[in-house]
Amino acid sequence: MKKKHKLIAITIVLTLLVGLILVNFAGTEKKIETDVAHLYSVDDPQFLRSMGIMMGPAIVDGNKATELINGDQIFPAMLEAIQSARKTVLFETYIYWSGDIGHKFADALADRAKNGVKVHVLLDWIGSSKAESSIIDKMKSAGVEVEKFHPLRWYNLGRMNNRTHRKLLIVDGSIGFTGGVGIAQEWTGNAQDPGHWRDSHFKVEGPVVAQMQSVMLDNWTKTTGHVLHGAQYFPPLKPVGTHSAQMFASSPNGGSESMLMMYLLAITASTKSIDLSSAYFVPDEITRDALVAAVKRGVKVRIITPGENIDAETVRRASRGLWGELLEAGVEMYEYQPTMYHVKAMVVDGMMVSVGSTNFDVRSFRLNDEANLNIYDRAFAERQRQVFEEDLKKSRRITFEAWKTRPLSQKAHEHFLALFGSLL
Repeated sequence: MKKKHKLIAITIVLTLLVGLILVNFAGTEKKIETDVAHLYSVDDPQFLRSMGIMMGPAIVDGNKATELINGDQIFPAMLEAIQSARKTVLFETYIYWSGDIGHKFADALADRAKNGVKVHVLLDWIGSSKAESSIIDKMKSAGVEVEKFHPLRWYNLGRMNNRTHRKLLIVDGSIGFTGGVGIAQEWTGNAQDPGHWRDSHFKVEGPVVAQMQSVMLDNWTKTTGHVLHGAQYFPPLKPVGTHSAQMFASSPNGGSESMLMMYLLAITASTKSIDLSSAYFVPDEITRDALVAAVKRGVKVRIITPGENIDAETVRRASRGLWGELLEAGVEMYEYQPTMYHVKAMVVDGMMVSVGSTNFDVRSFRLNDEANLNIYDRAFAERQRQVFEEDLKKSRRITFEAWKTRPLSQKAHEHFLALFGSLL
């Protein structure tokens, strides 16, 4: 009888675990299952109307975006902005670990709070689990409001796989930062060795910063129940540059596949070129089909992903298992060699650039809260193409022949992991 009860208990536990996995990896919304038709080019005004009206926030003019390459440029600019704050600082990030850079940010945020600045920090519960308690205590004791996004509780097990992967810093409602960088020692330096990663972040000024602020405050309100508003958070913003831009966001709680749709519209509108930098490239069938269709239209598609220096070898292997049809169609695949490649950027037809936190995988498209800055400006796109070319010089191209003739054991391993791409 005891064995029977034990067996029943084990069965119940396994059933609950399977149920949790299904809940966490399967959204409630109907998934995009059909191709997006190529109806217009990126140059067509209809493309901008679709991106700004059908897909998300309005495209606003008068902005200035500046790329920051690697930690040596990124962190000083972010810390300087925080130190200049007079009214508000809002900071949302997935990774906040320890080390010297973690303490520097904590010191800067704590200093501003002590000087009467309203400082709000939202850390993902899983992504920032490595943060030393002393760092959190330092900020809180200074008056910084520190909250965790989706901490594990018995009543929210069904959403534990929904993480905020966004990287947003907004100072005085007028200066914003976004990109791929986390607060950890790996992002310091200048990608000079495998211990220091290659990444890009972007400093933003102009009217679009209000949209960045709105994206951050949406998750703050969901987490705390407090609505932050008023002139100190949303001051009047005058034009400061020539870039047209929008801050695009997605969340399983409100349009889980809007980011995927944005990428698909951009890819299907392309007629000349797509340069994609992707830290974790595990595309599902519909995105692979879109890339193949682009090549068949005559679009030159180049993709840079991490090489052997990667923090998630399983993801790399799953990614390579999906390259066959892409390589055969003519997509150019490259692996960055010097260090971990954590850049997340796409340049389309030398006109549109999308940068931010989104990876090219199912987790980003359907499970995480993500945020990307879309910029529509030829000069800015050309500059990002130049950055891509510099990364390309440090990357090794993987041809279709090389992919086909790799060792049988490697093929089996990669194809097996590719079957679980949606869970990685």
